[in-house]
Amino acid sequence: MEQAAGGENVKSYTLEQVLSAALRQQQAIAVWRLPLQTEVQACISFAPQTTSTIPELESSPAGFLFCPFETEGTHGHIFLQADIHYSALTKQLNTGTDAPAAQVSLFTEALNQTENGKPYAWPIPANPARHSDRNEENFKAAASLAVDVIRAEAMEKVVLSRTSTIPLPDAFSLHKAFEKMCSAYPNAFVSLVAIPGVGTWLGATPEILVSVDQQQLFKTVALAGTQPLCEDGSTANAIWRQKEIEEQGMVERYVLSCFKKLRLREYTEVGPRTVIAGNLMHLRTDFKVDLKEVDFPTLGTDMLRLLHPTSAVCGLPKEPSLRFILDHEGYDRSYYSGFLGPVNSEAGTHLYVNLRCMQLLQHEAVLYAGAGITGESSPEKEWQETKHKLQTMGKILSEF
Repeated sequence: MEQAAGGENVKSYTLEQVLSAALRQQQAIAVWRLPLQTEVQACISFAPQTTSTIPELESSPAGFLFCPFETEGTHGHIFLQADIHYSALTKQLNTGTDAPAAQVSLFTEALNQTENGKPYAWPIPANPARHSDRNEENFKAAASLAVDVIRAEAMEKVVLSRTSTIPLPDAFSLHKAFEKMCSAYPNAFVSLVAIPGVGTWLGATPEILVSVDQQQLFKTVALAGTQPLCEDGSTANAIWRQKEIEEQGMVERYVLSCFKKLRLREYTEVGPRTVIAGNLMHLRTDFKVDLKEVDFPTLGTDMLRLLHPTSAVCGLPKEPSLRFILDHEGYDRSYYSGFLGPVNSEAGTHLYVNLRCMQLLQHEAVLYAGAGITGESSPEKEWQETKHKLQTMGKILSEF
């Protein structure tokens, strides 16, 4: 049960005030907006919990999950329990029932002492990795090697990614960047996560991993295949090559194989259809399970553990493609292509793959993008695909 923070006289606060207070007090904060929604929400956590494995969703308190690409790597799975929840619609704070009263009180005090909108430093990693951006030649060489390995039948598909590090504009503002993402990408899950010692990430991802809404409807998607948006901005004239159709088919089969492992037969499948994500189009198939009719209370956690990392961010089969990524990608993905989202909120649990994202360092932004390599891939086209994907976050930075 939540209660309004700040006692009898319930005060209104802007998102900018809440974010500034969290940064000033060095508290962990997650801010998000679900696709096709207007409400922006935030949760502040006074004691983020880090686990080495994917936590159980069903028994979890309300909060926000932020998890890495590698399930058993050096980066932890971080859960931000919602000690304080904020909605930009009501402009009010609500306190979690077991939130520490002294810290809630300090936080509301900090909120009421906003110092002329002075910006505060966002958290950067305790040990920032040096991102040596792969140049075109290196990326294409890795993609070409992947094609050879796939044609030798050692794997079916692998997703290779790269980073692009660019200086932050002088006028950059964390709060304004989040607002710009919300208006530019209404169909995406838009997020801002700032955790002391871990870092600060911004993103606008098109890909749902696992969701269970208030109506107990479980959803996941198979999303793959990429091409630039048609000039008329519609999907009517989209023409897909065999390579993209096959790539998306692999992700579909992967989702179905997870259902099969759980002996789940009662699901609906719609697609594939063409969907728009920012300046790109993808092929997408939607899967749904009605948990009111199917007795499977742990389906959310079970599917999450089977799905991640999906073939849309890792490859098929999972083990050889993951090994190829770790051996040939040339950098640590950290939380890129991991997953994130609210857990057991009033709207349910909604976890998304952390794509189309950037990590903020002190004076730079690290942008991330990947491309699915199959036996039909052209390294040149895959390089171009990563360039198109980098534009999602690049566009936001260019507006400052």
